[in-house]
Amino acid sequence: TPIIREIDGRTQMIFSGSKHIISLNPHDGSENWKIEGPTEQFVASMVYDGKLLFMAAGFPTYHVMGIKPDGRGDVTESHIAWHATNAKCYVPSPVVVGEHLIVADDRGTANCFVAATGDRLWQERLGNHFSNSLVTANGLAYLVADDGLTKVVRPGEKLAVVAENPLGERCYSSPAIAHGCFFIRGEKHLFCIGEK
Repeated sequence: TPIIREIDGRTQMIFSGSKHIISLNPHDGSENWKIEGPTEQFVASMVYDGKLLFMAAGFPTYHVMGIKPDGRGDVTESHIAWHATNAKCYVPSPVVVGEHLIVADDRGTANCFVAATGDRLWQERLGNHFSNSLVTANGLAYLVADDGLTKVVRPGEKLAVVAENPLGERCYSSPAIAHGCFFIRGEKHLFCIGEK
């Protein structure tokens, strides 16, 4: 899914796809900048923290990147702020929480990177498998595993799981947050979690 942001005095529509990461002007389709590679297939959506764009991709090789969004033309050699190949994320979109980037591996582990530098602070198993994209609220990251177990994580130098909640059924869709409620679509039910 593309994201549209006002960056560097331009409206940028940024997305990743077959062997490219690209920023287009959504008004006329003209190219702002592009990065060649780093792999063939992308599923996760880009995220932005106000300074860097972040992408995760995973087939046939795995990559997580921090990208400077102020370039022009081909910026493959000049605008990759950092590049990690040690997180096996393919499907779930990552999330930025404060100064941290949380990336979930499809295989059930999660990674916490320093967003500005790409230094990985930790990698821990938090679920059986992740298909769902991550969401954030109140300085926390929410990771819903395929078996419906949700773990709430406070990003930082060390892993801090502040809550763990089983849904009671499998879940492959990304949660949504609106009106002070947490919405999750499981295999059999739509759940709304919040204060009555």
